[in-house]
Amino acid sequence: MDWQTPEDSFPTDFITDAQLRALIGRPPISGAWRDGDPVGGREFVRIGTVATEAGDEIPHVRIAYERFGELNEAKDNAILVFHALTGDSHLVGPASAGHSTDGWWDEIVGPGKALDTDRFCIIAPNVLGGCQGSTGPASLDPEGHEWGGRFPFLTIRDQVHATAAFADAIGIDHFHTVIGGSMGGMHALEWQIMYPERSSRLAVIAAPPVTTADQIGLNLVQLEAIRSDPAWRGGNYYDSPDGVGPHHGLATARRLALLNYRSNTELDERFGRAWQSAVSPLGGGGRFAVESYLDFHGNKFTRRFDANSYLTLVQAMNSHDVGRGRGGVRAALSTVTVPTLVLGIPSDRLFTLNGQDQIALHTPGSIDGDLATRIDSPFGHDAFLIEHEMVGPELRRLLEITTEPQ
Repeated sequence: MDWQTPEDSFPTDFITDAQLRALIGRPPISGAWRDGDPVGGREFVRIGTVATEAGDEIPHVRIAYERFGELNEAKDNAILVFHALTGDSHLVGPASAGHSTDGWWDEIVGPGKALDTDRFCIIAPNVLGGCQGSTGPASLDPEGHEWGGRFPFLTIRDQVHATAAFADAIGIDHFHTVIGGSMGGMHALEWQIMYPERSSRLAVIAAPPVTTADQIGLNLVQLEAIRSDPAWRGGNYYDSPDGVGPHHGLATARRLALLNYRSNTELDERFGRAWQSAVSPLGGGGRFAVESYLDFHGNKFTRRFDANSYLTLVQAMNSHDVGRGRGGVRAALSTVTVPTLVLGIPSDRLFTLNGQDQIALHTPGSIDGDLATRIDSPFGHDAFLIEHEMVGPELRRLLEITTEPQ
């Protein structure tokens, strides 16, 4: 999980009056992209019916994606990028009528950059269950109603399976490299285990081999914040008669998540015990600066995301365990033999470094041996979105490794 937008992924700072004024007014019922909205840079492909591990079927599945760079004639220069929890397909480009935020990896993807679009075709899908064009809870079911609370439970493996069907649909049998950070790292790792013949290199960034009890517990509080909002209505809020969605619950979930995406050191150094204004927070009705910061970003988030989609994706993350049904984590990772870059962040208090070290230790293809490569940054989990001057060279190093033809 991460902030996934440039506005949120810069180092933290005090909230200004102008920023607060920008959020005056009620958010939409859902921040999801809906049919009829401006398309922006998205393309769409239908992949048919997806059968889930839990035994459900999702018919008429659509995947939204963006591509950056040109696919060559041999189709051997495609790179697949999986996004994190609140991300989408918009890796590069300005905010517009079709995209509520700027591209979330603008400093990494582009001509001459680490993911060089003069050489590679970068493919970025919005995962199944997302809310930015791919089929998810805010999408219409075959009867023409939003899925809402009836949307099936998904696992990370379900989403990877859907992504493989998407790759088939756009005619790519094999990827030069598969990359993912945070939740996207879960997808990338599962991709390599599920479809080892379909990529030649792998990058797993700030992601664990399993979602731990501690992480599931943190997720539970976020899920319950949404479910306990009276406006959630069991997930069936899209036609709410008062036009109010579960904004409070979603914003609260976001506030909790933000605390885990950054290090306590950064927050302490940036805000300390500073007040937001001259009005005292010590009984005078004022606020601490960090409170205003979390409220602003929580409220902003409700304008670009869907509460049901948040529930769907967080529960999918809870399912993550590469060893499930495969003889354990070590046995599963032992099958990953392609050159693999494992990046970890020592200040990450969400997906801690020991998880990345475990991946590196048991992955034969780890290019740096038994320990994950470190991104030494004070920015915690979100460092992979911020520290492009450190992340970029590591990705370049992986891409230059020569592999045997598939």
